[in-house]
Amino acid sequence: IDEIDAVGRQRGAGLGGGHDEREQTLNQMLVEMDGFEGNEGIIVIAATNRPDVLDPALLRPGRFDRQVVVGLPDVRGREQILKVHMRRVPLSPDIDAAIIARGTPGFSGADLANLVNEAALFAARGNKRVVSMVEFEKAKDKIMMGAERRSMVMTEAQKESTAYHEAGHAIIGRLVPEHDPVHKVTIIPRGRALGVTFFLPEGDAISASRQKLESQISTLYGGRLAEEIIYGVEHVSTGASNDIKVATNLARNMVTQWGFSDKLGPLLYAEEEGEVFLGRSVAKAKHMSDETARIIDQEVKALIERNYGRARQILNDNMDILHAMKDALMKYETIDAPQIDDLMARRDVRPPAGWEDPGASNNSDNNGTPRAPRPVDEPRTPNPGNTMSEQLGDK
Repeated sequence: IDEIDAVGRQRGAGLGGGHDEREQTLNQMLVEMDGFEGNEGIIVIAATNRPDVLDPALLRPGRFDRQVVVGLPDVRGREQILKVHMRRVPLSPDIDAAIIARGTPGFSGADLANLVNEAALFAARGNKRVVSMVEFEKAKDKIMMGAERRSMVMTEAQKESTAYHEAGHAIIGRLVPEHDPVHKVTIIPRGRALGVTFFLPEGDAISASRQKLESQISTLYGGRLAEEIIYGVEHVSTGASNDIKVATNLARNMVTQWGFSDKLGPLLYAEEEGEVFLGRSVAKAKHMSDETARIIDQEVKALIERNYGRARQILNDNMDILHAMKDALMKYETIDAPQIDDLMARRDVRPPAGWEDPGASNNSDNNGTPRAPRPVDEPRTPNPGNTMSEQLGDK
């Protein structure tokens, strides 16, 4: 029986009379599985991704008493799953399932099957007879970051704003402690985003430290801060709306669930989910005083302000890298870890793999390579009023 939670949800929690068809179905199933009459030679197996909502009578000994947790595959599991799905497609000699498995943490079996299928589609569109690592990289980017929307027209000003925004994320992500490595930065619209900065964990994440979570908050605000520093507060766009939402939820969880507030201590202040069928709005009950709620809001705000200030300082100290990364993104549209390494080391940026120069760019020197950021003896704090004119003068 697949999706057992459809009929196996806890009884008696609804607003109705309690005699709906679902409850009758569940009652009859309980009787058939382990009622007064014994059954021999019958094994019942069920699957669900919501074991928390199942009726306790369904899980007692004699019914579904053995529970097998099927989690996401680890790196060895992903490698074996990939090999199974790769049998169906012709592969080039450079394909290494182990490398692909290391680059896909958090992927389920279905995700990996989709990855192989998407890679085969990319190869077919390119009239290739075999699937190479290039197609797998494109497929991974499509699954993780969304499909490219090259038909979407962006003005040069919008591209530049997006480039500064994504560069802000990438620079903060590289310079705060315990952050996942920057995998790719692009200003090609993908999914619902105008640009994407993608961080790829080095291994399967099990838990996160307080320092890692605070680093994530700083990185989330890097894009908005880059816009604010370059264009001024009045010209900050709405592009950071999702970043703000994620950072706020992360900070609130740190305070209310994970005990990372010195003032409130290691206590749980989060509200329960409520009844299964009533929903949050009906079953919501107050679990804390108004004073505690006020302190929680203060702690969340202080946590965000501290990491917001740290991110601002990092960008102010690395303005030359911010401008250089914007130039590289405007030229190449997508940069990978090697280009980001060059930028962070203040070296000339190598072209991305497979990139063809369509012509000399305004942002490049005589050989078409974006200039390395100028070394600075001390941080340059930009003046929002004249930063753009300085940049145009440099060009």
